[in-house]
Amino acid sequence: MVKAVVVREPGAEPEVLDVTLPPVGPADVRVRTTAAGVCHSDLSMVDGTLSPQYPFVPGHEASGIVAETGAEVTHVRPGDRVVLNWAAACRECWFCRAGEPWLCAAIEGVTTLPRGEIGGEQLHVVLGVGGFAEETVLPGKSVVPLPDGVPLDLAALMGCAVLTGVGAVRNTAKVRSGQSVLVLGLGGIGLCAVLGAKVAGAAPIIAVDISPEKEELARAAGATHFLLSNDKLARQVRGLTEGRGADHAFECVGAATTIRAAWSSVRRGGHCTVVGVGRRDQEVVFNPLEIFHFARTLTSTVYGASDPDRDIPLLAEEVRSGALDLETLVTHRITLDEVPEAFARMRAGQGARSLIMIGA
Repeated sequence: MVKAVVVREPGAEPEVLDVTLPPVGPADVRVRTTAAGVCHSDLSMVDGTLSPQYPFVPGHEASGIVAETGAEVTHVRPGDRVVLNWAAACRECWFCRAGEPWLCAAIEGVTTLPRGEIGGEQLHVVLGVGGFAEETVLPGKSVVPLPDGVPLDLAALMGCAVLTGVGAVRNTAKVRSGQSVLVLGLGGIGLCAVLGAKVAGAAPIIAVDISPEKEELARAAGATHFLLSNDKLARQVRGLTEGRGADHAFECVGAATTIRAAWSSVRRGGHCTVVGVGRRDQEVVFNPLEIFHFARTLTSTVYGASDPDRDIPLLAEEVRSGALDLETLVTHRITLDEVPEAFARMRAGQGARSLIMIGA
């Protein structure tokens, strides 16, 4: 048995309990978890915005050390440092063959999968990972070797926030040096988008949030300007971009109002990228004339259009060189018992990433 954070039923407070892991199959690995980031997708499971199966273990952004491997696993061995990958691609479907593994047909989507037991009852884990636990068993293809020179605890952030936020800037929008960037929503992924814009050489980089305390975090990540969200945002952004609007906007909230605000804040011919995961009961409305007149591009990004096997080594090199300062993303280091407080801070819009120190 291992200790894990478990949510037993809708509306229940997360609690630390003993759970039984499944045996390691031929294609599986068992990982001793070092650290896990508390992501908004986990909160969406806990709050019921998404529809998980209960009981479940949250956590999909994690790092650790391989403890055991199945006979068919050859790319890692016990003792290796790894980043856990919640969107492991099959490499065989149409999307994978087309060079879009982040859209792999075998990826289950934002859901929970059965794995392990608790008190004789089937246990589920978020996104096939269940990272809020001392150990986890998952498919071998779901772990990516971590290059040397990157702190193992900070490497957990590569599993979701960094790949998504930096990837949105780099892979989806392909931001170029000198282009202006607007980022709405400064949680972990939004701050990673700011980091990505800084590395790309964007200027200005305008960060927006509802909380004034996010300004310090945004500027530490590389923002040149900070604005509080308001109904005059598009006008303010034009004032900072020679009257045109931003070349690129990244919506990192997943709400109809902020998607609309991001769209309205980019210039004619500009690009608006939706990074946040929203609710299905909201609608964003555009009229045909504005679509024609502004010639803007509206797109979404899944996992930052990232291929972890390709991108994690590249990101690791940027961490080693100092170009990507992941420490700026971490505002709280906590234990498994403190996960409920981390979710409370997230609901209140406080801080950035809470990093659960599990086996560090």
